[in-house]
Amino acid sequence: MSNISKVLIIVPCYNEQDSVLKLFLEIKNTVNSSHFFIEPIFINDCSIDKTKTILKENNIPHINLPVNLGIGGAVQTGFKYALRNGFDIAVQMDGDGQHPPSELEKILTPLHYKEADIVIGSRYITKEGFQSSSLRRFGINYFKKLNKLLVGVKINDSTSGYRALNKKTLQIVANYYPDEYPEPETIILYALNKLNIMEVPVFMRERQGGESSIRAYKTAYYMFKVSLGTIFLYIRLKFNGKRDTL
Repeated sequence: MSNISKVLIIVPCYNEQDSVLKLFLEIKNTVNSSHFFIEPIFINDCSIDKTKTILKENNIPHINLPVNLGIGGAVQTGFKYALRNGFDIAVQMDGDGQHPPSELEKILTPLHYKEADIVIGSRYITKEGFQSSSLRRFGINYFKKLNKLLVGVKINDSTSGYRALNKKTLQIVANYYPDEYPEPETIILYALNKLNIMEVPVFMRERQGGESSIRAYKTAYYMFKVSLGTIFLYIRLKFNGKRDTL
């Protein structure tokens, strides 16, 4: 199996009863090519709907967190699991069904051929599929400019949660990962650790059920909080000799 990359699909989910079973079946039916052996793990972040029951009754591989950790803690749980179980690549995939498993090979292939350390699936390169609201796109464009200013890296879809990480990157994020709305902040983390970030075009869908954690009235709060987190992380890492620890 030396030429096959062992891939863990990490699916954080909080109150995603409407989408987890369908998403699991999609992942299960994704053809394991000659290059990839794919396994999923769903991280149930103390859902208060029927998510836990659906995962258990359908024998879906999952971890039930004892307390609600938020998106960052749930994803980091998956990263730690990937490292401890010998996976070569970990993929973060939202539990709401926005990220089609059929697009997996696009973000996995550059890692398999060692062309990148992190691959981010972007909906804004070819601008196909669901493009989000105008307010969300404004925020995404803002973080693109902020990251470019701080670390000189241009990522068109820095809030995308459809990402693949190699083992080198996993060793960093298993040690530290932002807790809430982590995606824009991690661009800083990766860039200052001199990791190679690649962005590839993918097709995304509207969420298949549930509600987004970022409502319209919370957008300003989200941008303010993530901006502070991004800037503080940049300052701490920039002046920290060992950048993969805080």
